Amino acid sequence: WLGIAIALGLMGVIVAAVILKDMPNPKKLVSDEYPESSQIYDRNGKLLYEFFADKRRQSVALSEIPKNLKEATLAIEDNNFYKHGGFDIKGIIRGLYRTIFEKRLQGGSTLTQQLVKNALLTPERTWSRKIKEAVLTIATEILYSKDQILEMYFNQTPYGGTMWGAEAAARGIFDKEVKDLNLAEAALIAGLPGSPTRY
Repeated sequence: WLGIAIALGLMGVIVAAVILKDMPNPKKLVSDEYPESSQIYDRNGKLLYEFFADKRRQSVALSEIPKNLKEATLAIEDNNFYKHGGFDIKGIIRGLYRTIFEKRLQGGSTLTQQLVKNALLTPERTWSRKIKEAVLTIATEILYSKDQILEMYFNQTPYGGTMWGAEAAARGIFDKEVKDLNLAEAALIAGLPGSPTRY
């Protein structure tokens, strides 16, 4: 029995090493590797032109995000964000139930999981990516505070087309800064990450 246990343990280590060998570093979330748009303003502060490659992105501090947008995003995407450690067990069970029994594809991902998937991983649906996502979610929850994670989420989430981040969405859809969104505009933007291409 000892030989079988050692063999299974060794096999587990090998499988983990193969799956996790290309694991990105969660410290990359706060690095300068995420390019932002370049903007040209006139002398009165009016935006004349914006340059970007494939992602229109302009980072903002969490303090710039309106309370309405924060609350709407948490209500839609992860209402237990400040209570869990990266995973919402009820959400995962609900997502599995609806996928299996109701034939409706629904995720149970938390904001932290979505941040990790969008910023560090690819959108492919494989077991190895899911394992990496789980490991990186735990690491992200250990390394960063909830407010830091929420700020990164607002800056590194796709909102449709080339718009990445809440600031790019506010400018691209409403031609205003995210801090100036009203309640209805904030609610619309909060709903976009659920299916940015369709909405």
